[in-house]
Amino acid sequence: MPVLQIDPNSAPLVHAAAAALLYTHIGAGGVGLLAGAAAFVFRKGAALHRLAGKVFAVAMMVMAGIGACVAPFLPTPERASVVAGVLTFYLVLTSWTAVKRKPGQIGRFDYAMLLTSVGIVIAGACFFWLASNSPSGELDGQPGAAFVMFVIIGSLAAVGDLRLIMNRGVSGATRVARHLWRMTVALFIAANALFLGQPQVFPKAVQTSGVLNLPALLILALLVYWLCHVGYGAHRRKRVGKRQAA
Repeated sequence: MPVLQIDPNSAPLVHAAAAALLYTHIGAGGVGLLAGAAAFVFRKGAALHRLAGKVFAVAMMVMAGIGACVAPFLPTPERASVVAGVLTFYLVLTSWTAVKRKPGQIGRFDYAMLLTSVGIVIAGACFFWLASNSPSGELDGQPGAAFVMFVIIGSLAAVGDLRLIMNRGVSGATRVARHLWRMTVALFIAANALFLGQPQVFPKAVQTSGVLNLPALLILALLVYWLCHVGYGAHRRKRVGKRQAA
């Protein structure tokens, strides 16, 4: 696991600060994963679900913020980690505000988020180009294909941000779907960072068993299920409303 390299002659306070950043990053990530799993388990809209969601949002933004800020100062700077941190922070923040703000409300914040999502797409595309044109086909140890994810997710998010601004906000099933997919993709990124990005922290038998792929697959399956559930529920309510009106 890459960590900040501190000069042994640095003041004790500097060493303490570096250690605090590392353990806060790891701890926040662990809490975020557990809270995200709990949010899926508890009934949607219930007090425990809302509590788990708040804990998840705070923990994930702390984890992502530290990761994005520290990555450029590692012994080997990791530009992929910078983009991943910014993307995760952005997804959690926009997911949280989707359910906290009044439906149909937009402001400067939404324009700033659109610029952020567009910036993620541009960064992902540039890093993909740099990796593809390097002799090794990699950038900071990451293959070019790793940056395609940022382009895809960032593009979907940017389209959603643009639609929100053009429609002067979101409401109903669209609002729920915006909250759902952004929160779940952030959880997916965090799970991959641990289970696939740091396999060395698990026993050798676990590393070679394929079990480490299951969390990401499960999260994607839950995302598809809930998006279909939200879409089907909205369609059914609309159909019932038409029948009642008739």
